[in-house]
Amino acid sequence: MFQVRHVLARKGDLVFQVDPTETVYRALEILAEHDVGALAVVDENRLVGIFSERDYARKVVLHGLTSRNTVVRELMSLDPVTITPDTPIEACMVLMTERRIRHLPVLSEGRLAGLVSIGDIVKMLMAEREGLIEELREYIGGKT
Repeated sequence: MFQVRHVLARKGDLVFQVDPTETVYRALEILAEHDVGALAVVDENRLVGIFSERDYARKVVLHGLTSRNTVVRELMSLDPVTITPDTPIEACMVLMTERRIRHLPVLSEGRLAGLVSIGDIVKMLMAEREGLIEELREYIGGKT
């Protein structure tokens, strides 16, 4: 059974982040620069929220705001659901589905250790299934 630690080993533990006082425009630049859908919002080395493309899409235009004059703190999702490196990836899928979220910050001993997306989880599940299929083929073919 794969855990979040396996996802992080595969994708790396680099977490793109933004300060809550930064402009939304700058946050969008960071998202585009790194081709990611969400940023951890970190204040004094503490996770305080998540800023995602969804936050921007639903909160800026609909509330008549502008990205250059609005700070991340005003739009970020507060109290993000977090997981640990030991969380099974199946549990991540359940959390993401039930809470209708696409990104989960990973905390290890209270420290931000990674950020996994629904895409990361799906890739890992597919790799797990492909490995199982190959093992079954070898078993059926008598190679084991």
